[in-house]
Amino acid sequence: MTDFEIIEALIARDNEVTQEFFFERCRSLFCAIIHKVFDYEVDYDEFVNELYIYLMENDATRLKQFEGRSSLYQWLKVTATRYFIKKRDQLIEDCSKETPIEEESMINHAPSVSALDVQRLMEAMPNKRYVHVIRKLILEEYSPEELAAEMHITTDNLYNIKRRAMMQLMQVALIDIRAYGKK
Repeated sequence: MTDFEIIEALIARDNEVTQEFFFERCRSLFCAIIHKVFDYEVDYDEFVNELYIYLMENDATRLKQFEGRSSLYQWLKVTATRYFIKKRDQLIEDCSKETPIEEESMINHAPSVSALDVQRLMEAMPNKRYVHVIRKLILEEYSPEELAAEMHITTDNLYNIKRRAMMQLMQVALIDIRAYGKK
């Protein structure tokens, strides 16, 4: 099958092609992406399910965007990697057979351990302006232009502050790692 025939079959929800493509042909590609993107174990089936839902959203809009400028596998590698880098803190391995807790109730009732770690590290940073920049640009996803205007500085200056802020956060994290290793 050509790349475009595979795309058409996926859009048509052909179970045989979908199963073969995602669970046989792309297995090594997806395992490599899992290994590269995640620093914890991710269930292969969960990974494929998440990717499939993403690709099929809005009447398979993303699959329809494939133009054949590269191979389907190269396109899928870039698309999946970008998607999972954004989602890496939301996928977990779930070996239990229990019904998962609804995502909304988890968000409202129990902040994640990683979010608590980030908060603790940011509280340890001596420069609160740096904390503000990290929080707005990275955690709240403000645009650099928007934040620069809010802070009454140039965008170039904001990028310099962000660079210094990330360096300070890294130093605080390294100190925390050393302290944690002694406990």
